Amino acid sequence: MNLIEHINSTYSESVQVQMDSLTALAQPIASCAELIVGRLLEGGKILTCGNGGCAGNAQHFSSIMLNRFERERPGLPAVALTTDSSTLTGIANDYDFDEIFAKQVRTLGHPGDLLLAFTTSGNSENINAAIQAAHERKMLVIALNGRDGGRLSSLLMEGDEEVCIPSESTARILEAHLLIIHCLCDLIDKQLLGH
Repeated sequence: MNLIEHINSTYSESVQVQMDSLTALAQPIASCAELIVGRLLEGGKILTCGNGGCAGNAQHFSSIMLNRFERERPGLPAVALTTDSSTLTGIANDYDFDEIFAKQVRTLGHPGDLLLAFTTSGNSENINAAIQAAHERKMLVIALNGRDGGRLSSLLMEGDEEVCIPSESTARILEAHLLIIHCLCDLIDKQLLGH
């Protein structure tokens, strides 16, 4: 295997997935940014969740919101539900792994808050349970999803938003989600602070 050729191929594949999905996803991404800003201006907070690489993306989004993106601004309220190992393992042990995010959403989430859920397949039961818990708490949901949307797509309700990356590659979906996070954070700052 030629390593340089393989690197070039990986880069090309990543860029191609992002370019192929741009036309279909630009409007949903803009709608997500507007929804987040609306919730923040109404005093709501953002709860984020995901598994594995999606947990990393959920944490990355929350850290940008609490700290800053590319401009100085006050912190914005966002909580990653993926970071407290005692809570995660306690819920998984005492109840079920499928409840690790849902139980936190039921406790920390309030009407007017927003759940930002990350998944590459739409079939992670703990993510789907969190979405159902968010709806129980009268919260709206943004799902950054992948593949064909999985079961998650059928759980979304009026007012929710979904951005689904049409790829079968977990790595390419995660990369696209990261770009979407950066687009969202930039759009949030522009809406709140101006250009």
